[in-house]
Amino acid sequence: MGTVFWCVDSLFVYATMACMNANLDLQASRASCLPAARLNLQHVLTPRSIAIVGASADPRSFGGFVQGNLERFGYEGALHLVSRGSVEINGRACVKSVDELPEGIDLAVLAIPEVGVLDAVKALAARRCHAAVLFASGYAEAGEEGQARQEALAQVAQEAGIVLVGPNCMGFTNLAAGVPVTFEPLAARERERRPGVGVVAQSGFMAATLRDAFLGNGVPVTSVFSTGNEVSLCAEDVVAHYIGDAQTRVITVYAEQIRRPRLFLQLAAEARAKGKPVVLLMPGRSERAREAAQSHTGALAGDHATATALLRREAVVVVESLDELLDTTAILLRYPQPPVGGAAFMTGSGAMKNIALDFADDLGLELPELQPATVDKLRAMLPAYAVAENPLDYTTIGVRQPGLIGELLLTMLEDARIGSIVLAIPVGPVVAQKDKAEHIVPAIAKARKPAVLVLTGDASPIEPFFTEAIHASGVPLFRSADRALRALHRVAAYGEALQRAARASQGQSRPVPLPGPIPANGIFAEYLGKGWLARAGLTVPRGALARSADEAVRIASDIGFPVVLKAQASELPHKSDVGGVLVGLADEAALREGWQRLHDNVGRHRPELALDGALVEAMGPRGLELVVGAKRDPEWGPVVLVGLGGIWIEALKDVRLIPADMAEDDIVVELGRLKAAAVLRGTRGEAGVDLKAIARVVALVGEQMRANPQISEIDINPLVAYPASATQAVLALDALVVATA
Repeated sequence: MGTVFWCVDSLFVYATMACMNANLDLQASRASCLPAARLNLQHVLTPRSIAIVGASADPRSFGGFVQGNLERFGYEGALHLVSRGSVEINGRACVKSVDELPEGIDLAVLAIPEVGVLDAVKALAARRCHAAVLFASGYAEAGEEGQARQEALAQVAQEAGIVLVGPNCMGFTNLAAGVPVTFEPLAARERERRPGVGVVAQSGFMAATLRDAFLGNGVPVTSVFSTGNEVSLCAEDVVAHYIGDAQTRVITVYAEQIRRPRLFLQLAAEARAKGKPVVLLMPGRSERAREAAQSHTGALAGDHATATALLRREAVVVVESLDELLDTTAILLRYPQPPVGGAAFMTGSGAMKNIALDFADDLGLELPELQPATVDKLRAMLPAYAVAENPLDYTTIGVRQPGLIGELLLTMLEDARIGSIVLAIPVGPVVAQKDKAEHIVPAIAKARKPAVLVLTGDASPIEPFFTEAIHASGVPLFRSADRALRALHRVAAYGEALQRAARASQGQSRPVPLPGPIPANGIFAEYLGKGWLARAGLTVPRGALARSADEAVRIASDIGFPVVLKAQASELPHKSDVGGVLVGLADEAALREGWQRLHDNVGRHRPELALDGALVEAMGPRGLELVVGAKRDPEWGPVVLVGLGGIWIEALKDVRLIPADMAEDDIVVELGRLKAAAVLRGTRGEAGVDLKAIARVVALVGEQMRANPQISEIDINPLVAYPASATQAVLALDALVVATA
């Protein structure tokens, strides 16, 4: 191993860090994060010794920033400096190469350009270093050549047993232990002793933003991790650490790609069992966001909708904005037990009350009616002209009796129908702020259910004593009622997800053997796929496969005319495209003529194709057409889809994605969340369809996806639904089943 020298030029490093502008190969991106067992972060988060490779006397260099942070925070371990150009920095002696470092250093910080990183890691491996933080960019986010550099780096680290944080990251800060290993200059802070939030973000910008936002709002933070390209250590490893860390109560994650989905889902289940909420912001809903993620942290987003459905199944609080990420985390830290019941809203303004009603309705956040006993208690406290209801406008009584507002709030929270509450009040002048700090904040702090304070007026100033009182109480503070209601909606969804997880199908699924050998293209002909689903319990039309016109006539005579005739072959999944479906064949003559016409149509479009035969089925009665489908994501696992069928699924994109083990009663609830739910329930005097029967089909499909790992896709389209009073509640007119060998 040759001697490695470092002389850092700050501008060169900044230029290197800015190189992030190319796309990635999916397989290479996923190969970056080591799939091994969960990593032990002891040497990373609480290192007994740190070496800064690329230390510099320039306080504005990356090495200078890291050293300054460690000194301001009073790092108590051994600090070693590697610098070619300096003999000592701030009174600390320097060595000129990694080779001169003592063996067994816990953590090395590589504040050097990408060109020297690989040699530095090899040298650190020779010195038996345990872990390293890499700031430099120019790896997977920089295209194929960068990906190759990243893979070489990963191989060296894996062979040496070095845990690498990054590259292309801003490092981490362990606020509980006072270890700031980041190139961002930080003000000195006392060690965090309170239970708090653990943050992990693949983006350094987001890690810093979340840290600053939480701390600025008085929310305690235990550690903040920027994982970057995740060549070795991934977000999943940090989440695993937070689950085992007694001081971390809520885990907040920003991830552009979850690289080990099965592990993340397993960790989410562990966090749920420990009562630790996991709040996640994962961009990628739009195509442009997915493309942008490829050139940012070396991530390539997968199927966002599938991931979201399965994450929420494990009670991960998947949010859609940075505001929601911050706000939901703050509420769940203060109130880790999710609410049971709807939300209440309190204000001294009729206008604000009306705004809250509209916004809650848009969100789908329930504002339930109060119980009669609660109404009676409120009436005894309110003036005669005030209406005791939810939302509550308590009028102007707070001006003369500020303590009464707290009594009203606690009274509303006593109602069993109320699971959380928002109090929206103006900041007010100094005397009013004093009243609120002394009377209202202590009352909210007594709440055992989620209670949040909204101080309206946007950026209107809050007196320091008022801010200190709020932060000391732990009461979640908002400057926007919209944000507060949106966050409570997420908190309520978290509570619902916990209940759903407890009700999910826990027993062994009942596999139905596949309908035969898997075809070369993986697609079973309809008669085979539909027959397989029928054996699993799906209702299908009466019928059978015919291999001649005479056999078709015999089948039709048995089931009764009119009939449908469908061409059957594994290579013909879309039969109607080639004239392979004929409907309404009313008698034997029509069936014989149709048999010939169907074969002529297929022969004209697909002359090379040999049919298995034609499926003869009874015509199903008209009803509401739905689609029920399922797919197996290779990374995330199976998920089931349900929505209106026919042209509506394309025109409205009105579907629900449902985990494969969801209980039937919960599937009924999901059906009620379709935009077309009113159509399912019945409109203009028409009877609604049997929702429970539809839910049974969704559950059946989910069960077979879980029981048969070879099945990659199921598509029932249309599934015709009928009223509960009908002879049959559902009927699957067509089905496609795809398997992999």
